[in-house]
Order: sequence, then structure tokens, then C-alpha cells
Amino acid sequence: MIGNDIVDLNLAKIESNWKRKGFLEKIFTEKEQKLIQFSENPEQMVWILWSGKESAYKIHNRATLVRSFIPLQLECELDLSDQFTSGKVSCFGHDYFFKTEVEQDYIYTIAVTNPNHFQNIKEFGNDFKIIKKNGIPYLYESKSIISITHHGKFDRRISLEL
Repeated sequence: MIGNDIVDLNLAKIESNWKRKGFLEKIFTEKEQKLIQFSENPEQMVWILWSGKESAYKIHNRATLVRSFIPLQLECELDLSDQFTSGKVSCFGHDYFFKTEVEQDYIYTIAVTNPNHFQNIKEFGNDFKIIKKNGIPYLYESKSIISITHHGKFDRRISLEL
């Protein structure tokens, strides 16, 4: 299973006031709040963690078919490197592994259930026909589960080719 999320950082600055009272406490665990607080770039850390949670939630939702707002039940652990951030998100006893690309204008995360699956991710354009079953998108031709994300001027579509 896969999930992905993208954050348009310019749009996020306009639409989301992450510094408002109660926002961090509603979305992030104490451990994650400390990562934000002690980060060299707290705003970037907010969106890295958010994107990790959103990507993992897509997998969790597809596995359980339960749609609910559960950000405090998803906890990120990070492994920071030069350009990519990786780590895992734990949710109800399940671990989802993610890699995040941080660029000037966006943050993009892909999550998988098995870290070996990162090598099998295929990205594709929006010229493929998509069908939905139980709210989950599939490629029409191959019936492969896909993950679609969009925010502002950015979007990505991926599938897992095993």
C-alpha cells in the first residue's frame, strides 16, 4: 500500500496559521511538538510532519476503510538527511515508512507499508483514467491502487508496481 501528500508552501503560508493557539496541540504529539520547537526551521518541520501523517493516513484509511480525523494517533519519528527526510509513522500498532522531499516551494512525501517498496513507486501524469471503489482510487486499465495528492499549484499521482 502507498500514500502521498504534497504541501504548496506558499499557499500554506496564506491558508494555514500553524502558530495560532491550539493548532499544534490538536495535530501533533508532545514529541512532535518538541521537534517543531527545537527545529532550525519550525514552519518547515510543521509541514514535514503534517505531510508524513497525511501520507500514512491514506494507507491506514485504505487498509481499514475507516475515515476519521486522527492526527494525534499518528506519530512521526524522523531521520533527517541533506535533501530528504525519512522516517516512520506509527498508528494503532502499525508502522508506515516515509520519505519526504523538501524543496523551496513544496514538501512532498511518499509513504509505504514496507521500506523495500520505495524502489517500486511509479509516478504518472493525469492522462490516465481513474476509477474509485469505496472512495479508493484505482488505475482503470490495471486496477492498481494509486495515491493522488494536490495542493495549490502542485500535484502528484503514484502507484506501487510490485
